[in-house]
Amino acid sequence: MNKSISMWRSLQAAGSRLFSTRPAETSLGAARRGACATAFAVWLAFTPLFAQRMNVPLNLQNSRRAHDLIRAGNLYLSLQDALALAIENNLDIELQRFAFPVGDAEVLRSQGGGTLRGLNFTLAEVPTGVGGPLSPVETGAAVAGQAATGVTVAASATELGVLGAPQDNLSIQGTVPQSNGTTVPSLDPAVIGLLNFTHQSTPETDLQSYGTNALVTNTTTANGGLSSGFSTGGTASLTFNNAHTNWNATTSGFNPFNGSSLGLTVTQPLLRGFGNALNRRFIRIAGNERKITSLLFQQQLINTVYGVVRLYTDYVALYEDEKVKQETLTLAQKLLADTQAQVEIGTLAVIELTRANAQVASAQLDLINARGLREEEEAIVKNVLTRRNDDPEIRDARLIPTDTLSVPEQEELRPIQDLMTDALNNRPDLAQANLQVENSRIGLAGSRSATLPDVDLVGVVQNNGLAGTTSPTLPNGYAGYSGGYGTALEELFARNYPTYGAGLQITLPIHNRVAEADLARDEIQVKQQQVRMAQLQNEARLEVEDAVIAMRRARASYQAAVQARRLQQESLEAEQAKFEIGTSTSFFVIQYQSLLAQAKSTEIAAQSSYVKARAALQRATGSILDQNRISVENAIKGKM
Repeated sequence: MNKSISMWRSLQAAGSRLFSTRPAETSLGAARRGACATAFAVWLAFTPLFAQRMNVPLNLQNSRRAHDLIRAGNLYLSLQDALALAIENNLDIELQRFAFPVGDAEVLRSQGGGTLRGLNFTLAEVPTGVGGPLSPVETGAAVAGQAATGVTVAASATELGVLGAPQDNLSIQGTVPQSNGTTVPSLDPAVIGLLNFTHQSTPETDLQSYGTNALVTNTTTANGGLSSGFSTGGTASLTFNNAHTNWNATTSGFNPFNGSSLGLTVTQPLLRGFGNALNRRFIRIAGNERKITSLLFQQQLINTVYGVVRLYTDYVALYEDEKVKQETLTLAQKLLADTQAQVEIGTLAVIELTRANAQVASAQLDLINARGLREEEEAIVKNVLTRRNDDPEIRDARLIPTDTLSVPEQEELRPIQDLMTDALNNRPDLAQANLQVENSRIGLAGSRSATLPDVDLVGVVQNNGLAGTTSPTLPNGYAGYSGGYGTALEELFARNYPTYGAGLQITLPIHNRVAEADLARDEIQVKQQQVRMAQLQNEARLEVEDAVIAMRRARASYQAAVQARRLQQESLEAEQAKFEIGTSTSFFVIQYQSLLAQAKSTEIAAQSSYVKARAALQRATGSILDQNRISVENAIKGKM
């Protein structure tokens, strides 16, 4: 408030300096200049006030949280920390925050009678990363003796196709916009003014007309008015015209003289363009658009939260898989040392040493691949969680996940029909699509009105006044006109010389094919949107069903993977015991080491699949924000 008052006073002072009173000026002239200064200040004051309503600060710096999580060069990150960083820093969310002032601008534009510019319905998805279903992660160790073949090492993340962030266009309008329909009159009042001086010299051929062969006229015109449209479709214009004329005509009855008029003209459509509901349709649509901006932000928040959960889960899986590969390499190196010792004492053939060396090389290659994929995933995670990825402290810090992957012993799932009902009721993408259909139905009123004839009721009321210096040759009856500008105003407001009238103005198109075609197409588009809405609902149900199936499959896979890992662990231990007493060879030990490594990686992958399937179900039902304790209001403010 104080800022607004200060701005107002500074603008008024600027206007006063611009229209400052001159030393020799009369009090009347000073008053006129003071009025001009005030009007100038009003105009300057309200223009920036409207602009400030849409002004949103731009912040491209990382939040302090990212640095607070770094200790000894490591960025220790839990899932909740990752979600908090995404809400504070993710640029997709930040970009969507600008949708709110865009919605406010749409409302402001509609309140002035303007057509709407529309919203951007394109939302971003978090990049896939390298740990998704199509990841080239090797879940098993390289086959012994084939360390140099059968393994593909990607040169860059671009080759993996994991950096691109797909986008979802939630618009159901299609590529062809709905027609605007009838024009809404400008609902913002406008002050119109004219100040003009004209000097005109005209040669005359008839001396009897003006008593001179060269008519010289000096005219000063000062007109003002106020015009505005109304939600009924009508327009009104109030005009106040003044003219002071001084000429050299000797035959004129008045010289100089002042003429004034005050008139009101009202035009009201009776068919096309008539009605409050019709002319306020864009205001209603803009109100829905403002609701849509909130739903779009909520959907972008869901997209990002789900993507962060998926990326974090994949990173944990890659982090654990790297440990598995390191353990496998350690076992291979131990086997190599044991084989070396037995070859030296002659209990094993030299070929066993070659096989053990091949296993070490294969394990090293597996570890290099696992570490590279984990580093690529780490770079993607950091990019999603920061506004700037050129911060050296964050870029150089190694990401250490503090949460582990876990599958609960039991998880009760509600009936799938209830989950589908939750999805239809809670998902913001479906809610905003429904508002789009409603907006198109509202817009049909304009298309229908455009097919009607133009029938306008026009009314005019005007008063006139005249005064001046009368010629001595005029009869005494004209003495009432004698005087200055004040006399002209007296006659004006006394309504001595009124003018008024009313009438109908009709335009009846013989065949309005343009408007009829627009209406037909708009009606078809509304039906197409309803079909698209049904498709979105079917897709939502399918997403729920698919996520439930994926959770069941992931749980079963995890249980089987746990059992397989235990059995492979027991088999390896038994084979190692036989190897130590010389009743087995390195070939069988290598085989069981590879099978155990594959079983461990499969168990990690099954855990990861379950966690991601559970997150997919939460996203499909629209409950992922509640499950992760995320408030939309706080997310709008950029705080967890």
